[in-house]
Amino acid sequence: MSSRTPTTGQPGLAATVGLYTGARVALVAVVAALLLLAGVPMLIALLVALIVALPLSMVLFRGLRSRLDGALHVARERRAQEREALRARLRGDVPAGAEHADTEHPDTEHPDASDGAASDEPADREADRGQH
Repeated sequence: MSSRTPTTGQPGLAATVGLYTGARVALVAVVAALLLLAGVPMLIALLVALIVALPLSMVLFRGLRSRLDGALHVARERRAQEREALRARLRGDVPAGAEHADTEHPDTEHPDASDGAASDEPADREADRGQH
């Protein structure tokens, strides 16, 4: 499966998460490198870079974050549709937009067909009483 979604042409979720994560790590590296050049010890430079990179990334990577939000929304919607389709199949329901089960599988019995058991419907109960 490719990292691009076929309908929008935008990068998929994995590519977008990778891009955003890479940008955040690069920002931490740049801030730490600047602090190291200023003579700050490495451990202190990394800790300060982590703290400073968070608010900076919120400003600098606003576009990447909105793209990530969009990719997450698309993935969430797709998963919800897949989950609902799976639940419908597990319940034995016909998914929305599909043909009737009679036309797809003519050799299977219709779910409303009587199997000889007594029914809860009043008209069916009358018919059942007449058979006994």
